[in-house]
Amino acid sequence: MAERTIQQQTPGVTILRGKNIIVGICGGIAAYKIPQLVRLLKKQGANVRVALTEGGARFVSELALATVSEERVYRKILPPLEEEGMDFTRHISLGEWADALVIAPATANTLARLSAGLCDDMLAALFLTLRPAKPVLIFPAMDGQMFLSPSVQRNIATLAAQGCLVTNPESGELASGQCGVGRMPEPEAILAALEAALHNSGSSPLQGKSVVITAGPTREKIDGVRFISNYSSGKMGFAIARAAEKRGALVTLITGPVHLPAPPGVERLDVESALEMNAAAEVFFGKCDLFIGAAAVSDYRPATPIEGKIKKGAENIELTLVKNPDILAGFGRQKSSAQLAVGFALETRTGLDNARKKLAEKNLDLIAFNYFDRKNSGFDVDTNILTLIGCDGMTTELPLLTKDAAAEKLLDAIEQLCLERALNL
Repeated sequence: MAERTIQQQTPGVTILRGKNIIVGICGGIAAYKIPQLVRLLKKQGANVRVALTEGGARFVSELALATVSEERVYRKILPPLEEEGMDFTRHISLGEWADALVIAPATANTLARLSAGLCDDMLAALFLTLRPAKPVLIFPAMDGQMFLSPSVQRNIATLAAQGCLVTNPESGELASGQCGVGRMPEPEAILAALEAALHNSGSSPLQGKSVVITAGPTREKIDGVRFISNYSSGKMGFAIARAAEKRGALVTLITGPVHLPAPPGVERLDVESALEMNAAAEVFFGKCDLFIGAAAVSDYRPATPIEGKIKKGAENIELTLVKNPDILAGFGRQKSSAQLAVGFALETRTGLDNARKKLAEKNLDLIAFNYFDRKNSGFDVDTNILTLIGCDGMTTELPLLTKDAAAEKLLDAIEQLCLERALNL
């Protein structure tokens, strides 16, 4: 019998929960306020990375920003040669990672560099690599006459025409001792502007749609104390559930026995055996928009489980196994043209052809091939290496990623599939 748990959103948590935010800091006196902005973002559940210009580093310490963000601070595009685990493409991966970019304070120099398309530091690189439709919020802060100069206004107009959200500075006392326009808004106002931008940004094709995900292992009873199972931890399926919920989907997670907390906002159904998982999944076959089979379902179960405990006696015992239902294939057989089916194929490194065979036989729209090495990929580890195969034969090889990052890539591919097929998903 499935046990139903609904993990509701924590009261007071906003759209920022789970969002990936880059905060860019330039060389202005208002930079001293940004650690407080980072703290507010973290308090709202956001993940924050900081890009600090050389000028910005003169006004706020890298140590303070690293402390409040709980992440390293990025200043140069290329890492120092002595840095452990050098990543020469981090300016690209961070641009893919981010849901929004906030630049505060933005100086006249940075406005000119961004409007010209220069790429001479980490902040400028992230501005260029941020994915389309992700909001960019810019908060200029400088002397009033500087802000009103034709050159600065021209650069602001250029950035606004590119889709950036440029907020005029407030009036008040300035660092120069004068009083007038040029003050950066307070961190609370910047936070509110970011929330509004994320609310108004383009929604995911999965927004408001029903997504059902299976995760974890199943246990097939031999007797009252023994069972057949596998090493699946459920981490991949749970990562997909978190990512789908973050994109606005209505997620139902059907999971076998795992030691993982329910993702916020996700309806969780706990089951034990393959038969229980199949029964729970079949309830949603006719009404879900997307079904993702990420569970490691046991292919076979003992034909007749023994009540109580089998006593040790005979030198050998025989165990008759019967085949379990193929849950994903069952959905694939009956799904409509408006539904999508996505599966996983855990194989050896040479199992790509078998993954393609599963894709066709189960009538899937996309399959994620991953191999099992107990070190970086497969069961009970925090990383994965996926190859995404579409029903059109298109193959996308992903590098070694955390399972959360791999889940985002998988959902990116699913969203692209939705758009290409013009499905009402």
